[in-house]
Amino acid sequence: MYAIEVEHLVKKYKEHLAVNDISFGVREGELFAFLGENGAGKSTTINILCTILKKTSGSVSIFGKELGKQDDAIRDMIGIVFQNSVLDGKLTVKENLFTRGSYYGMSKSRIQEQLSPFMEAFELDEIWNRRYERLSGGQRRRVDIVRALIHAPRILFLDEPTTGLDPMSRKLVWNYISYLRKNRGITIFLTTHYMEETRDADNVVILDQGRIVAADTPVGLKSRYTSTKLIWYTGQSAQAEQLLAGRDFSYEADHYAIPMEAEITEFLYQHRHMIQDYEVVKGSMDDVFLKLTGKELAS
Repeated sequence: MYAIEVEHLVKKYKEHLAVNDISFGVREGELFAFLGENGAGKSTTINILCTILKKTSGSVSIFGKELGKQDDAIRDMIGIVFQNSVLDGKLTVKENLFTRGSYYGMSKSRIQEQLSPFMEAFELDEIWNRRYERLSGGQRRRVDIVRALIHAPRILFLDEPTTGLDPMSRKLVWNYISYLRKNRGITIFLTTHYMEETRDADNVVILDQGRIVAADTPVGLKSRYTSTKLIWYTGQSAQAEQLLAGRDFSYEADHYAIPMEAEITEFLYQHRHMIQDYEVVKGSMDDVFLKLTGKELAS
């Protein structure tokens, strides 16, 4: 079943096409990633899906509810973690979460019931009575995610959730996301410009200047748009290049890089007397993005 279905979505600001005729589907329970540089149209798209922005044209349905006609029903089914927090820095974690829960008409006992599964999993006890403004970046993001889950949404939108966080905080945020996938079965829609954050996605859409330039699983994208390389660590020599005659290769600092596919094992065995220090490097999402857009992203 599709949690989200998008057909020919367009968002236009005067003469600028921020989102240019994109179509895609997100299946229930999957981690779906939007990958692109800043300004590619990721946040604009997510804001449309979350009923914050109005689309110029196209159609969107969320679990069968039509965007623009059944927006209240859609809002009940989604949770959103924005790039910038919407919580009050002067309030404690507890006060912020109970205030947010009350916006959904939930009683205190109901809010506590909803928060109960997250107290341990998100380590809320240790920061429960601390002011939000006094939390670290990673702790704030942790609370932001719980805030978005308080009404038990079926879809969680994460808009660049780890931007500005240190590596350890980013790792912890991904631990929490993994928990939600494995233990709560929530559909997760992620926008990011960090390559490694697409590694565990079920499907990835790559955006460039408002258009979809590719869509597939991470493995599928790497298979289609990159090649495997044999890295042979050795000094540059006429003998080595004679062995590589007829092949595409390059030499960098201390190794030869030789694009290869299925024949690597046979090649290594055949030339085992010469090739002793090597590694096999598969294509990365960085290579995919560079191949498709001619640009590099943060990693």
